[in-house]
Parts: sequence; structure tokens; C-alpha cells
Amino acid sequence: MNLIPILQTAISPAILISGVGLLLLTMTNRLGRTIDRARELTDPKQLAILWKRARLIRIAIILASSSALTAALLIITIFSAEILAVDASVFIAALFAACLFLMVSALVMFIREVNESLEALRLELKQPPSL
Repeated sequence: MNLIPILQTAISPAILISGVGLLLLTMTNRLGRTIDRARELTDPKQLAILWKRARLIRIAIILASSSALTAALLIITIFSAEILAVDASVFIAALFAACLFLMVSALVMFIREVNESLEALRLELKQPPSL
């Protein structure tokens, strides 16, 4: 068995796991800042926005983590299929698609959280929203 092509095939999911790790670091930092900020506030409107932000970040973290886990399963499947000499191309394609779908979903939740943080800032500055 030639291991080099298998390793080349597994590189993309491994790089994806690294990128997801950096994204998770960013998200968990934002979650920590949101929680710290909530401890300082007493304004119910701002607290409601912070609660919504924390929920969005939690969902984004779960989705990004699931994406990384799916990428790890993808790597395991690639190696297992080669070692066992079975055709797992459909399963591999499904795992890859699931991995990307989870990542895109995590990024959408992250963008929603950033928009909520701007709403909180608008409330804090007591300015009307601009179009």
C-alpha cells in the first residue's frame, strides 16, 4: 500500500480542523467577553441582547466543533477505506459535505452574533439605528 496518496488526501480535512480551532478560539473569547459584560450591566434591554449573543455564540461553537469532529471522522474514514480496500467514496463525500455545511452554519451564527453586538453598542450609545 502506498501511503503518500492517502496522506495527501487527508491533508485538506486536517487543515480544516486547524482553521476551525482558530475560529473556536475567537468564538470562545467573544463568549467570555459577553459573559463578563453581562455581569457589569443592569439594563434589561442590554442584558436581553447579551443573552441572545451568548446563545448565538454557543450555537456557533457547537456547529464549529461538530465540523471539526466531522473532519476528524473524514480522515479516519479515508485511512480506514484505504486499509480495508473498500469503496467509501459516497460516505467520504457525505462527511465532507456535512463538514462544510456545519462550518458555514457556524459562520452564519457568528455573523448574527456580531450584528447583535452592534445592536448592543447602539443601545449603549443611545443613538437611533442608521440605515
